[in-house]
Amino acid sequence: MNTPAAAVPGPRDGAALAQLVGEALAHAHADTEDTAEIRAITDAMVRLLIGAPLHSDGKLTVVSLATEAGLRRNKLTHKHTGLKDLFYALVKARTPGPEALPDSARSRVAKQQQDLARVRAERDDLRSQTQLMARVIQVLEVENHRLKEANQALEGRLADHMAVPNLARPRRP
Repeated sequence: MNTPAAAVPGPRDGAALAQLVGEALAHAHADTEDTAEIRAITDAMVRLLIGAPLHSDGKLTVVSLATEAGLRRNKLTHKHTGLKDLFYALVKARTPGPEALPDSARSRVAKQQQDLARVRAERDDLRSQTQLMARVIQVLEVENHRLKEANQALEGRLADHMAVPNLARPRRP
């Protein structure tokens, strides 16, 4: 599934295509004011695609393309949208797509995904158990507080009861 290196378009292939399209468009628009803009844009495309910018930061964006061509950005976004789309297509073609993974890597990825799903399920279970434990602790704290209050009340009553002598009890001689 590996693509031979000769079939993968390189930066020079995109630049050659941009130059070819630019010449065709300039020829089609001969004797118009757009010819100079088209030539400037395609020349800027070529410079950016081969990595030799003269007037911009060299990023593969419309802003850099407009700066490189010496034009305002809206010339590309409103007037020469076909050239803008061509530029983005050439930029996208430059970056190779993901290569097919071997079976061992696929099985490793599948196992890691299963492990991740298992760990997430465990985490969610532990999270719910923690929330349940927090509620149980809260209830136990409230019960403990009530029992302490009841115990203090009983101790107070017992102390009051012990302080008063029981006169109804028979005395010892």
